[in-house]
Amino acid sequence: MEQIPTTTNSPALAVKPGMVTTLGVMTLVSGVLNILTGLGITFVVAVSTLGIGLLCAPITFLPGILGVFEILYALKILANPPTPVQFSQTIAILEILTILFGNAVSLIVGILALVFYNDPLVREYFERINAQPVVVEN
Repeated sequence: MEQIPTTTNSPALAVKPGMVTTLGVMTLVSGVLNILTGLGITFVVAVSTLGIGLLCAPITFLPGILGVFEILYALKILANPPTPVQFSQTIAILEILTILFGNAVSLIVGILALVFYNDPLVREYFERINAQPVVVEN
């Protein structure tokens, strides 16, 4: 019986688990919702206080800033071919904390992200894509 050597660049090892794709899509949706939440809260505070509430804008912008980071992270996860990216526990925890701004969807996405990352297939996938050598094309 002949053994076929496998390398980290083989197409069989480049298969993305469904949970990783789900994580990417959920993070993308959460990012868009966080941007809309941040803009919405800022608008409501500014209008309801006749502009004086804009002093609180740095606090009300926080979900929007997280949303931008979520979208950038989700695009890296969903990239084809996969790009080296580490699992971001920080983003997952910040998603959970957005419940303080009334965003329950991000709370659920953050919890699911932490649960999905504990799956052995997902952990192995992140280890595998980060172990691949970077190829520079001239």
